[in-house]
Amino acid sequence: MRNPLPTKILRSRTTTAIAQLGQVHWLFGNVYEAMVDMPQLLADARSSRAPRLLGSGSPLRYYLPVAPVMFAATAATLIESWRSGGDRRAIVTTAASTAAAAGLTAHLLRTVNLRLLRSSEPLSATESRALVAKWHRGNLARMAALGVAIWAFRKSATTP
Repeated sequence: MRNPLPTKILRSRTTTAIAQLGQVHWLFGNVYEAMVDMPQLLADARSSRAPRLLGSGSPLRYYLPVAPVMFAATAATLIESWRSGGDRRAIVTTAASTAAAAGLTAHLLRTVNLRLLRSSEPLSATESRALVAKWHRGNLARMAALGVAIWAFRKSATTP
C-alpha cells in the first residue's frame, strides 16, 4: 500500500502556492491600476466604448477568472493550517483582511466601476473627479488590507 502522505504534502504546498500567487496577483493588479489611474482612463474612454461591464478596458476581465481559484485555495490552506495547529491569530488575520479587501472590492465595483463601465449617462467633470477620488481612497485601503492578508498568510500557512 502506498503512503498517501507525500501526495497530501504536495497537494497542500500546491494549494498554498496558488493562494499566494492569487493574492499577489490581486495586490499588484491594484497597484498597477492605481499607477495608470485606471478609473480616470475608464472615465475618459466612456465616449468611445460600449457601456458593458466586461467590455474592452474592464479590469473585471483580468480578475474574474482568478478570484474564485484564489479564494478557494486561500480558504483550503487556512482550514488545513487551522486543523494542523497553525498560528490561529495569523489565520484569523488572514481571513479577516482578505474579507475586508473583498468587501472593499465589492463596494468599489458597486459605487464606482458600475457607473464608469455600464452607465451610458454622461458624467460631469465634478462627478468624474469624485468617482476617481473615491476609487483611489478605496483602492488604497484595499491594498493595505491585501498587504496585511499576504503577510499574515505567510505566517499562517503551515506545511508539514
